[in-house]
Amino acid sequence: MKYLIILGDGMSDEPLKDYGNKTPLQLAKKPNIDWLTKNGRSGLLATVPASMHPGSEVANMAVLGYDVEKVFEGRGVLEAASMGVTLKPGDMCLRCNLITIENEKIKNHSGGHISTIEANELILFLNEKLGNENITFYPGVSYRHILVIKNGNKHLDCTPPHDVVDTPFRDVMIKTVTPEADKTAILLNDLILKSQKILQDHPVNIKRKLEGKDPANSIWPWSPGYKPTMPTLKEMFGVGKSAVISAVDLIHGIGVYAGMKVIRVEGATGLYDTNYEGKAKAAVEALKTNDFVYLHIEASDEAGHEGDVDLKIKTIEYLDQRVVKYILEEVKKFDEPVTIAVLPDHPTPCELRTHTRDPVPVTIYSPTKEPDNVEVYDEFSVKEGSLGLLKEDEFMKILLEK
Repeated sequence: MKYLIILGDGMSDEPLKDYGNKTPLQLAKKPNIDWLTKNGRSGLLATVPASMHPGSEVANMAVLGYDVEKVFEGRGVLEAASMGVTLKPGDMCLRCNLITIENEKIKNHSGGHISTIEANELILFLNEKLGNENITFYPGVSYRHILVIKNGNKHLDCTPPHDVVDTPFRDVMIKTVTPEADKTAILLNDLILKSQKILQDHPVNIKRKLEGKDPANSIWPWSPGYKPTMPTLKEMFGVGKSAVISAVDLIHGIGVYAGMKVIRVEGATGLYDTNYEGKAKAAVEALKTNDFVYLHIEASDEAGHEGDVDLKIKTIEYLDQRVVKYILEEVKKFDEPVTIAVLPDHPTPCELRTHTRDPVPVTIYSPTKEPDNVEVYDEFSVKEGSLGLLKEDEFMKILLEK
């Protein structure tokens, strides 16, 4: 048996008043995902412990069966692993967004979805002007970058920028959890303010403004931590060779620590214009040489953060028609059966434009298991499924049942 998880990041939502009190999953045309549901078993999965923030880093680790309260060390360290950044003892690592601030408020968390080429120029400039033997900026993809502080204290209260769009930025700057972290908080807040001064008139941002685009005019560090100690999927579940496919460093980094082969697909953007076909083909090819594949599609989460309902519906339909359909057609040709699960990591409701901790709908199709009576895949139909409410590592254990 081979195993494939197809994860539509942030795909689940809440009923929308202007759309007949239906969710994007209910509104989307998704015959292939619904086929998996009709022929599989469904339920809900709780992916965010009550003590933790509903971030993609927490939720994706939980989907893979990790005890996140025990092993989680922040988002930055995971992305650093994907980028090949080596962390030494005492290094504190943070995700460092390039964001847009307008009229003293956070306008968006993504610098207007700045391109990777533009962003890398800005990050290298920041490292030249603000970096030193204790402060290093590492360029990543689009707005997602890394900041490493030597001997930094991780006990900080950092707010993810996508949670506080339209909020005065000074109201949500970094605070401390313990007095020992005061020095680190002061340093990071100073870097935020200094970045705004030197990014404002950078040629990249001048050009973006002339083109009618939002400037990436501030950094925003968050999710601090040290290098984690995480068991591999093989150590936890006896999984053989495994691979991960995603457009974002966060998921690649989880894959590195999980002992998975990282597969990068040309044209994978993390947005609605991502290379869906390329990722679907990569997943099928990976299944030929691996026992377990984790296929992560980011687009629906970004649509939720933008509050764009129509775009979110479109991303779900793209996932169905350009990824799931192809995979279903191809795995029929395999000599070995393939178990396929479809789920999000967390909801990203369009009206809230941020993540919530509600359990997510899950469908597991296995050729060797009897289906339940659920006919369509959405947040409400799956409640009638045979899997019930899954917690902790229950999803992975059921998925990997022979």
